[in-house]
Amino acid sequence: MKLGKVEFCHFLQLIALFLCFSGMSQAELSRSSSKPYFQSGRSRTKRSWVWNQFFVLEEYMGSDPLYVGKLHSDVDKGDGSIKYILSGEGASSIFIIDENTGDIHATKRLDREEQAYYTLRAQALDRLTNKPVEPESEFVIKIQDINDNEPKFLDGPYTAGVPEMSPVGTSVVQVTATDADDPTYGNSARVVYSILQGQPYFSVEPKTGVIKTALPNMDREAKDQYLLVIQAKDMVGQNGGLSGTTSVTVTLTDVNDNPPRFPRRSYQYNVPESLPVASVVARIKAADADIGANAEMEYKIVDGDGLGIFKISVDKDTQEGIITIQKELDFETKTSYTLRIEAANKDADPRFLSLGPFSDTTTVKIIVEDVDEPPVFSAPLYPMEVSEATQVGNIIGTVAAHDPDSSNSPVRYSIDRNTDLERYFNIDANSGVITTAKSLDRETNAVHNITVLAMESQNPSQVGRGYVAITILDINDNAPEFATDYETTVCENAQPGQVIQKISAVDKDEPSNGHQFYFSLTTDATNNHNFSLKDNKDNTASVLTRRNGFRRQEQSVYYLPIFIVDSGTPSLSSTNTLTIRVCDCDADGIAQTCNAEAYVLPAGLSTGALIAILACVLTLLVLILLIVTMRRRKKEPLIFDEERDIRENIVRYDDEGGGEEDTEAFDMAALRNLNVIRDTKTRRDVTPEIQFLSRPTFKSIPDNVIFREFIWERLKEADVDPCAPPYDSLQTYAFEGNGSVAESLSSLDSISSNSDQNYDYLSDWGPRFKRLADMYGTGQESLYS
Repeated sequence: MKLGKVEFCHFLQLIALFLCFSGMSQAELSRSSSKPYFQSGRSRTKRSWVWNQFFVLEEYMGSDPLYVGKLHSDVDKGDGSIKYILSGEGASSIFIIDENTGDIHATKRLDREEQAYYTLRAQALDRLTNKPVEPESEFVIKIQDINDNEPKFLDGPYTAGVPEMSPVGTSVVQVTATDADDPTYGNSARVVYSILQGQPYFSVEPKTGVIKTALPNMDREAKDQYLLVIQAKDMVGQNGGLSGTTSVTVTLTDVNDNPPRFPRRSYQYNVPESLPVASVVARIKAADADIGANAEMEYKIVDGDGLGIFKISVDKDTQEGIITIQKELDFETKTSYTLRIEAANKDADPRFLSLGPFSDTTTVKIIVEDVDEPPVFSAPLYPMEVSEATQVGNIIGTVAAHDPDSSNSPVRYSIDRNTDLERYFNIDANSGVITTAKSLDRETNAVHNITVLAMESQNPSQVGRGYVAITILDINDNAPEFATDYETTVCENAQPGQVIQKISAVDKDEPSNGHQFYFSLTTDATNNHNFSLKDNKDNTASVLTRRNGFRRQEQSVYYLPIFIVDSGTPSLSSTNTLTIRVCDCDADGIAQTCNAEAYVLPAGLSTGALIAILACVLTLLVLILLIVTMRRRKKEPLIFDEERDIRENIVRYDDEGGGEEDTEAFDMAALRNLNVIRDTKTRRDVTPEIQFLSRPTFKSIPDNVIFREFIWERLKEADVDPCAPPYDSLQTYAFEGNGSVAESLSSLDSISSNSDQNYDYLSDWGPRFKRLADMYGTGQESLYS
């Protein structure tokens, strides 16, 4: 008869209860004579009770409190005079005691995995005096374990890897399950392992949990991952035991067990002959089922007629073989190439060499296509030499190019002017002969690098380029000169024969044997009594003094002409002047001052004289400034006294004014104060040539009505005039109304005039000239009567 899980638990509980009763009986009957107990007022007695531990079954599910055990003392006569008390862990909350009988019960469900034992203290007291009749004693209630916890994989789920093609029994990973039950009691914590999923590929050791391979030759390329389910069961795997499971993902790692293989036995590619060197011709790839480092390839050309023309390398990312050009292709020379290419694994595994060679070969045929190529020069660079003294039009050299195509088209030459901006050279378009077009100067440009263009006559778009380096040969065409601008000084206390300057020369020419210069004084300076020149024969010369007693007051600067000759053929010479200043020096011969004191003293001008001259100059400048200021003030417009408010419209006789748009010639304030009576005043800005003393003085009040009508007429004319300015402008033409307070400046009204001229035509000029017509017309007599 098989027991279920519940029945089996009840069976274990009964066994535990039996053991508890046995222990309790032993506790009640055991006596100790080792420790006497004294109580005041009584004779000495021996302790008559002691116990060690009780046992109680965990996970009790009953409705009544679980009986744990009984405390009893020999002093207790059963008359109720003894009282039992309990203290310690779980007292009153978990464990209770009957104070009369000493029975202990557990009131709550206990879990050994939470707490395995409880330590309590028991004491028997006299109920009347509440004094102990037995000493307090400590005991332990131990929780008896039952199989109530299943095994658990604390580290699951697991992942592991094992190389493909591993032999049977290769360890993969170890799994571990833990059981919370008491491992010292029964088989509740004894776990065994089994595999529920993953057979027949893997197995597991029942006791250790080590997973191993169970099949040989597992191929990653066929299946690279397996999912295993491992079970752990307690009670040594017996029926009624509890179990737990976990998953294990096993990945087969790659090994180099697959050789590379080309998908095709031959390949063909067409390339134009104009393809540049290092260009990619083709990409081929051998297939390999492996991955990572096991699929890394090496390609090489093992045979064929293009070994020196092509090369193959590997692309690290794609593991492709890249075929590139090493030399230029020429359809006219060779139209096709055949290559035999081998692909092999970089690192082969010796264990699998028996499967076959880990390499493969294929054939690649490359067809060269003809293209129209530009002309090709016979040499990549043409070095030429020409003397800088050569004449314009002389031949320097010749370049040659030809059409490499089968058509062999004629070629025409030209110079790329971007490389010959100054147009020093010309080239014959048909023959390629290069000539000079300008005079050459080596010192300006020693080497000319020009590019010659060669184009096909039939197809001008095909242009070849040749490079010419023209070196200009030197001739002796530059005279030597001082190496630098020397600043030479001579001390006033210099002694005869003292070296005051060492000079050298430079020459722009570059003779093949180097420079050699000769120094001497010119014929005029040879017999001078001040300085001499010594040629040091090493392209330098020394200037020496011939006398002492140099004085700045006598002469502050000396000029020494030096004659320099080079060693060229023909030799060239030049005369260079060395300026020598006389200076005041210290005891060590170091110049202290070389100022122009010598120039001031002989002139006889003292410091006071110089100050006087400077003061005169300043005074003259002030006078000029005042004159200019006065003239500017005269040109400023006159400012009239506002109280007198003189209204005038007078201009110079030779000033024609600015026409209708000239508004600056009028005093517009006169129109704002029309009722002011003014005396006739003379002009302040000009002086008339003739004054009319006999002319009477008029005092009149201008008529406002006349002026108002006049202004309105002008406004109407301006409104309808398409040429009028866009802004408002009031313009008058010397209209004086009923009388002018400024008087006329014209000589036409002179009384003393004896002119017989007829001025009647003024009346035909309109109202503007009405006043003149009245003055000089037929009514002139009555005007002054």
